[in-house]
Amino acid sequence: MMEAEERDDADRYRAPALDKGLDILELLAEQKDGLTRAEITKLLGRNASEMYRMLERLVARQYVVRSAGGDRYSLSLKLYALAHRHPPMNRLIYEALPLMQRFSDRAEQSCHLVVYDRGNLLVIAQVDGPGTWGMSVRLGSRVGLIDTGSGRVMLAFQTGEQREHMLAEHTKVKGEVTIDRDALEQTCEQIRTAGFSQKDSQQIFGVTDLTFPLLGPSGQAIAALTCPYLRRIDEYVAPTLDAVTVLLRETLEALSMFREDTG
Repeated sequence: MMEAEERDDADRYRAPALDKGLDILELLAEQKDGLTRAEITKLLGRNASEMYRMLERLVARQYVVRSAGGDRYSLSLKLYALAHRHPPMNRLIYEALPLMQRFSDRAEQSCHLVVYDRGNLLVIAQVDGPGTWGMSVRLGSRVGLIDTGSGRVMLAFQTGEQREHMLAEHTKVKGEVTIDRDALEQTCEQIRTAGFSQKDSQQIFGVTDLTFPLLGPSGQAIAALTCPYLRRIDEYVAPTLDAVTVLLRETLEALSMFREDTG
């Protein structure tokens, strides 16, 4: 009896157009390289004309992006941006902060966690190192997408279509260093191969930015964790750059596993 009532409720509150749009979003969320309209139509078992109309609306509302050739569709990062204003982002911060604190205590360095937000990056969590000296980025700051370790890592671990969408949304921040698009693509390829970024800061002299991506189920970066490493030159023996790199990698692995266990 209860099952029959649940079916009746489901039928009573059906919204076919909404279901079609959600079906497309959920399907594209599992695709690393996007799909053609014909592939989407076939996989969902829908009518080609209704899929065309729905895809056009999703593109117009910026939930879906079309490839440069116009023949493939993939998710944009708009859902990520919406999630920044939603409790799951608070959960990510809640999970990350204890791990970040442990890293900072062991590495004797600061670290910060960023997410993509409307063309640049937003610092959602930050922990200072335990020592007298340190380098930190203010919580809530917006930092550059193009010329920071965090930004390059976020760009590197996206599909080509998503990267184009992010770059199209990008607006320059104060002092941003201009970079050639071909050089940026080459840098992204190097980061994907290495799995992380290690590069001298383009903002502050004497800082080495270490950045690892936090990957979602589809292998795309949903956040990036950065340590702006400062090397001591006095007699104090602090953890080396190599040691700190290992600690930062372990921190991301722990956060990834925790998210999977509780997801």
